[in-house]
Amino acid sequence: MSEKRKTSAAQPTRAVRRRRKTEDERLLTRETKRAVTPEAVYKDAWRVFRIMGEFVEGFDTLMDLGPAVSIFGSARVRPDDPMYAAAEETARLLAEAGFAVVTGGGPGIMEAANKGAVQGGGPSVGCNIELPFEQGVNDYVDIAIDFRYFFVRKTMFVKYAEAFIIFPGGFGTLDELFEALTLIQTGKVRNFPVVLFGSDYWRGLLEWLRDRMVAEGKIAPDDMDLMYVTDSPAEAVNVVLKYYQAQLENAAGEGAGNGRGGFKAPPRPVASRLRKTGL
Repeated sequence: MSEKRKTSAAQPTRAVRRRRKTEDERLLTRETKRAVTPEAVYKDAWRVFRIMGEFVEGFDTLMDLGPAVSIFGSARVRPDDPMYAAAEETARLLAEAGFAVVTGGGPGIMEAANKGAVQGGGPSVGCNIELPFEQGVNDYVDIAIDFRYFFVRKTMFVKYAEAFIIFPGGFGTLDELFEALTLIQTGKVRNFPVVLFGSDYWRGLLEWLRDRMVAEGKIAPDDMDLMYVTDSPAEAVNVVLKYYQAQLENAAGEGAGNGRGGFKAPPRPVASRLRKTGL
């Protein structure tokens, strides 16, 4: 038995042997004391310029995007999954209402959202990330940006969005969810709705947050109100529109004149967009 385990451990699978290091992994790998050389130190220092370049490219590409919504969800969802159709419909309604749609640019929910944005006649953005395995940009992305570093990519998701709509997903989806909640809770972003799509999927997580984190005082009861749960594409879009209208009014009252991200309102008045989407 022990020899069998030893042999198995010594011969990694084909997928593991072919795995390549990403820039994120190189950045986060701490050099051992023996491996620290002047060349290693300089590599980390010069890597700052590559990171800066990614920020510049992202800012330059998206600065004129206009109001947008970032949509997240599993890359493993297939086109015959009901959530694929729901993400497609949600993105189409958003695009028809005057919003761009921003995703991670990959397959599954991301593809569905980009597809819906194209159907609705809106900008379809894909912020792709370098992974150990190849993940190409899906066919429905109009504006594609390739990132090496997760934290640069995540900045773009927040900076250029007026809201997050989060469909069922895995660790990456939960990462985006809790980062958004942290930014809202700590006042880093304001007037930023987080919509959870799929009540059955999110019910267990919400119950745990309420029964453990709220009950034990780890978060405040009001923190649960930072999330909206729905099973309706129209309702998800309605939440975004209502928040966007409110933040435009707040910005106008403060003399800023633009929305949370500094963008002007879409060309159609919010009232007419609400009527068009049937809300």
